[in-house]
Amino acid sequence: MHSDLFAAENMVMPATAPGMTLQNAKSIKYVVQGECYARQGAMVAFRGNLQFEKLGQGVGKFLKRAMTGEGLALMTVKGQGDVWFAHEAANCFIADITPGQSLTINGRNVLCFDPTLSYEIKVVKGAGMTGGGIFNSVFTGHGKLGVICEGNPIVIPVAPGAPVFVDTDAVVGWTNDLHTSLHRSQSLGSMLRGGSGEAVQLKLEGQGHVIVRPSEAKPERTGGH
Repeated sequence: MHSDLFAAENMVMPATAPGMTLQNAKSIKYVVQGECYARQGAMVAFRGNLQFEKLGQGVGKFLKRAMTGEGLALMTVKGQGDVWFAHEAANCFIADITPGQSLTINGRNVLCFDPTLSYEIKVVKGAGMTGGGIFNSVFTGHGKLGVICEGNPIVIPVAPGAPVFVDTDAVVGWTNDLHTSLHRSQSLGSMLRGGSGEAVQLKLEGQGHVIVRPSEAKPERTGGH
């Protein structure tokens, strides 16, 4: 059969090593030899002898969604085989975390990660009063983290003395050594009059990078798949 569907760039190639790689801009391929973790509902295809198990929503078993009290449920994938992860055609990226590094990521932007990574759910400092708190996950250890972003991410350098202010609904994450606080850009009088819709931002200071998605849309209020 002749079709652009079968172009070389769309074809799955044999794996050369276990772990995750970009299949294309919208999906991640994970060659499982043991186990990995992913957001529930993110599997779009697999082959081989794999089992998918829902993780309970006890402490440490789910990622809090930013600006809501809901959880982003995780699943574990066990066995031997290939699995493809994606979420609503969002752009996919792979972060390679090494010992001594950490990456703070909003739960809604987590797609999958290696079991060698550890994560801790934290309330963003200075933002605990906004919408019930901003909950992000700090990933540490050694391994790869699959990240999704609606649209092309905006990566902004942060330098000492030059803080960056980001919309709390748009922030994806930031590198270690950045400090956060809540910043109000409107006066009380302006807020009472309806304001500009840009009343509160997250302020990041220090040395590093902050990742922002090109959208201020609030995350959909749905549970894990």
